[in-house]
Amino acid sequence: MKTISIGDLGKPVSRIGLGTWAIGGGPAWGGDKSEAASIDTIRRCPGLGVNLIDTAPGYNFGKSEEIVGKALAGMDRESVAVITKFGIVWKREGALFNKVGDVQLYKNLSTQSILEEIDDSLARLGCGYIDIYMSHWQAVEPYPTPIGETMELLGNLKAKGKIRGIGAANVTVSEVEEYVKYGQLDIVQAKYSVLDREVEKEMLPLCKEKGIVLQAYSPLEMGLLSGAIGRGYQPVGAQQGKKWFSPENLPKAMDFLDGLAPFCEKYGCKTADMALAWLLAQGENVILLSGATTPAQIGDNAKADAIGLTKEDSAAIRELAQDCEAGR
Repeated sequence: MKTISIGDLGKPVSRIGLGTWAIGGGPAWGGDKSEAASIDTIRRCPGLGVNLIDTAPGYNFGKSEEIVGKALAGMDRESVAVITKFGIVWKREGALFNKVGDVQLYKNLSTQSILEEIDDSLARLGCGYIDIYMSHWQAVEPYPTPIGETMELLGNLKAKGKIRGIGAANVTVSEVEEYVKYGQLDIVQAKYSVLDREVEKEMLPLCKEKGIVLQAYSPLEMGLLSGAIGRGYQPVGAQQGKKWFSPENLPKAMDFLDGLAPFCEKYGCKTADMALAWLLAQGENVILLSGATTPAQIGDNAKADAIGLTKEDSAAIRELAQDCEAGR
């Protein structure tokens, strides 16, 4: 597995990481997953060269962090890089976010809220520190918190050894520029897939300019690009309401997957591997998260790193995606 340096972590980080939103289960994913299988999946990662584990308190109200913590208890903590997040709460109020099941989530990036959040996360993870502490969503009215204030707090947490790196998810270009004005931003997490390339317009060039790693989440479009979804598929949970799962767009996505078949045959890989390999070919500062829920899935997805897609084939797949979106 190829690795990358992120900020001051002092350890190499795999370009493919394990995303644990689905592992957390809950209403967003149609119910809880097998905890034993989830722990096995996490513990399988280092043997595959995957040492980056991404989680968040908002993934089933701390359940994802708890599962990651149980897995870490049987692993070499120093060899693993853990990302968790802050800013989405349900035990205190803030700006309205979304509702999961019967529970309302809020955005709250106040200093007091973050200080409570980090202690809760450390307890659930069973860790003495977090490798990368990342804002999950940004503050909005009527609970605004200036980014400068947030960065000052994160800098203090880093100086105390509670965190080792700073990240920001779901940010705009102007927000990234604000972050770097007040300190070192190591990684930006954004939605990015071969069927959603919006970040290429401004965010990816900015990250390259500022030396920031861009981490792609939902690289398989919530399972759509996994190759396991057919034309008559009915979206469930968090898939509902998403662009590519709509009745008018799902057939286009299926056409795109059919077009990928010759490339998969050429490289001897599965559909999901090709979709991930395409992302990794978009720049050395691009890494990604694989939302695997079983050891077999993360084992398959880790193979994408070894595909070595050529520039010509990468361009051809991009053109295929553009044709698909245009309905050609």
